[in-house]
Amino acid sequence: MHSLGEIIAKYRKKNKLSQKELSNMLGNIGHSISNTSVSNWEKNFSEPTSSMLMAICKVLGITDLYGEYYGVNPDNPLSELNEEGKEKALEYISLLVDSGKYAPEKATIIPFTRVIKLFDIPASAGTGSFLDSDDFTEIEVGEEVPTDADFGIRISGDSMEPRFINGQIVWVKQQETLLNGEIGIFYLDGNAYCKKIKDDKEGLFLISLNSKYNPIPVTDNNSFKVFGKVVG
Repeated sequence: MHSLGEIIAKYRKKNKLSQKELSNMLGNIGHSISNTSVSNWEKNFSEPTSSMLMAICKVLGITDLYGEYYGVNPDNPLSELNEEGKEKALEYISLLVDSGKYAPEKATIIPFTRVIKLFDIPASAGTGSFLDSDDFTEIEVGEEVPTDADFGIRISGDSMEPRFINGQIVWVKQQETLLNGEIGIFYLDGNAYCKKIKDDKEGLFLISLNSKYNPIPVTDNNSFKVFGKVVG
């Protein structure tokens, strides 16, 4: 069994590096350390952290730390060969790699996509039945769209600025109720709106984020419906 200090010193000298050069190389890959620390490791006055040890192995080319530490690695068949045998085994491995017949299968990442409906609702000219209409476009979307979105709406006007601008698409989860303060898509007396709902002791209102627009009151005399919650 060899100590970590002995292993580090052995490979540092094998790579013809000074302790200062080793500390500089570790610093270049984000592990700043002084050459004094390297000296302390090699003298077994201290030991590197686990992440530092991995960096040392990378810099010095230590590929079988277990074998270096314990002498024989039972999971490494090369450890039972002398240097000539290791060279022949590596030559044969190179031939297998070059043939291309034995390469491990690479995972194919299939991008997630789905088709979703995109509606257009001009400000103050929407319709109360647009979700049941044929006035939409089916578009393919990916991970940029929240998974709980059921449809998208391209809004117009500046009433929801600065959060939503004219022409922007908002993604909506279809549901019939919203909590106070949530932003949603609403039907009110024949028009469709993107607004924030205010529902408290003062009454029910549709609120614009742009302060130049007054709240729109909703009373029992209005025809009102919630289409869904804006989720992105």
